[in-house]
Amino acid sequence: MARSIAPRRKAINTLLAWSVGFLIFFPILWTILTSFKTEAAAIANPPVFIGFDWTLENYQAVMERSNYSRFLWNSIVIAGGSTVLGILIAIPAAWSMAFVPSKRTKDILLWMLSTKMLPAVGVLYPIYLLFIKFGMLDTKIGLMIVLMLINLPIIVWMLYTYFKEIPGEILEAARMDGATLREEVIYILTPMAIPGIASTLLLNVILAWNEAFWTLNLTAAKAAPLTAFIASYSSPEGLFYAKLSAASTMAIAPILILGWFSQKQLVSGLTFGAVK
Repeated sequence: MARSIAPRRKAINTLLAWSVGFLIFFPILWTILTSFKTEAAAIANPPVFIGFDWTLENYQAVMERSNYSRFLWNSIVIAGGSTVLGILIAIPAAWSMAFVPSKRTKDILLWMLSTKMLPAVGVLYPIYLLFIKFGMLDTKIGLMIVLMLINLPIIVWMLYTYFKEIPGEILEAARMDGATLREEVIYILTPMAIPGIASTLLLNVILAWNEAFWTLNLTAAKAAPLTAFIASYSSPEGLFYAKLSAASTMAIAPILILGWFSQKQLVSGLTFGAVK
């Protein structure tokens, strides 16, 4: 009896997993399909799922109207720069909390995480004024710093979790062999935590790439990334759903491709230390 139930339970679990996966992916699929429709087909009621005339005119219109490559380059620089800055700061911070903890280490970690609960609009005005004062409004470096700071708590938490899984005796042995603090972090700790660092890098790139609130409020033209590129297709005349979908597809395509090819590293890092 138990043997007959097991395959059935496995089939049900598989069906549920595929159903949840499809529900999560469906908005992306619908956006991609809409990008190949005419504006009339895009607003048809009832919606047309597959029985429509496919067209590339939306992509042609988007490329003619906007300099897509400039927005793409800005996104790459901002997401990559904020990630590198965050990792350089988070590795020493996570190392100190994992291997040289104090009585307040857990309190500090909880405080850092609590800052993610702060509504972004609550600090927009002071940050906006600071950006004006220091000439960082509509600059890539300004957005790098802001995105690095808002994602830093998550980076530190993830690295702290990975570092805690590394036996401290290994680092002690390195110190006994004469390794300096810099050599300990660079040559001992970092290579051992590569899966965790890689997944943290990928997650931070995704978060920075998808950030819309700060990019829309702190940029205008020069440093505008792909989130601003998408927002430009919302106009007082109304929404052009097919063209908006084409712009959205072009904006998410690079990060979807990156996630697809790095999914093994991402899963490996996110499950680092989960199995003993």
